[in-house]
Amino acid sequence: MKEEIKKLAQKYLSDCIEIQRKFHQYPELAFEEIETAQRIANFLTDHQIKFTEKIAKTGIVGVIEGKNPHKKIIALRADMDALPITEANKFSYKSLNLGKMHACGHDIHMASLLGTLAILNQLKDKFEGTVKFFFQPSEEQYPGGASVMIAEGVLENPTPECIFGQHVYPELKAGQVGFRSGKYMASTDEVFITIMGKGGHAALPNTVVDPILIASHLVVAMQQIVSRMASPTLPTVISFGKIIGDGKTNVIPDVVNLEGIIRTFDENWREEIKNKIRQLAKSIAQGMGGDCEVRIEKGYPFVYNNPELTDRAKKAAIEYLGKEQVFDLEMRMTAEDFAFYAQKISGSFYRLGVGFKNREEVLNLHSSSFDADENSLETGMGLMAWLATEELKSVRL
Repeated sequence: MKEEIKKLAQKYLSDCIEIQRKFHQYPELAFEEIETAQRIANFLTDHQIKFTEKIAKTGIVGVIEGKNPHKKIIALRADMDALPITEANKFSYKSLNLGKMHACGHDIHMASLLGTLAILNQLKDKFEGTVKFFFQPSEEQYPGGASVMIAEGVLENPTPECIFGQHVYPELKAGQVGFRSGKYMASTDEVFITIMGKGGHAALPNTVVDPILIASHLVVAMQQIVSRMASPTLPTVISFGKIIGDGKTNVIPDVVNLEGIIRTFDENWREEIKNKIRQLAKSIAQGMGGDCEVRIEKGYPFVYNNPELTDRAKKAAIEYLGKEQVFDLEMRMTAEDFAFYAQKISGSFYRLGVGFKNREEVLNLHSSSFDADENSLETGMGLMAWLATEELKSVRL
């Protein structure tokens, strides 16, 4: 089976590179993945794979049934949406949709899963059980397409026992993969703070209540929650990525808006952080003569990789790729809505190396210059197909 999968991964590589380039060239944002979904549907139709469209607006769900299809059911997932970034790359298949870019590798995820499905469809007479698959919209935007897909019943009829997800990882080279059991990626919430002061002439600070000054104190003070209130055993991030104070060189504005994130790995501490942010922001703003409003939008839970499932997957990856190509990963403060699936059923979210073998530079995710070695698709589709067939042979969790 392993050698057959490897041969099929080589066979489908050029097709998967071609469709990955189309995905990359025509990126679409969250819940707008209409053309993307159509390309996926066309591929599945060409390979005579059963699927259902328009789940969570643009999502696709389907199954590949092997022999004795009810023996065990597992799921595979890829996300579809792009980011609102203007691409800086110059290659021939760069984004043609201005201000939109697959800067997080979801084009690779989709193409890889399509290749996996093509392989499994070829081999369905050689394994027992059913592989259910999800092409999911809106991983990058709250409330997360995973939560919407689950609400619309993708984990039912049939219900998978476990789920695998794969994500590009530029820190590893193409042909390499990484795994981590247990807590892997952080929960995420978004913070919006409006600071109200009293604007006026910047040369007369005694006549104003300066919301920019308040915002400056507030941003610095928030780090006390991380450095002075968080236990060393609770990794925590509070970062502000957007500050808008629409004054001028000589004009103090009335209002400043802050936007940021909260990341951690403990649900009780997660809620406590929110209370501390509200209390600290209010006390600082009012103590400096102003006031503020705090709104916190709840995002995704932390990603928990089932240890037994992930251990089996890592061992299978070593068997498929060789021990030198499989790495242990550290916990990450980035977030993923795959966590919603892993709350409902056993999940394992692993990393696919996409770094270029002849480049030392790491092309960062979520950057306008992100790029991936498309040869990684051979590993991506082949390994996922191998993990699926191996997991279908294992005992129930």
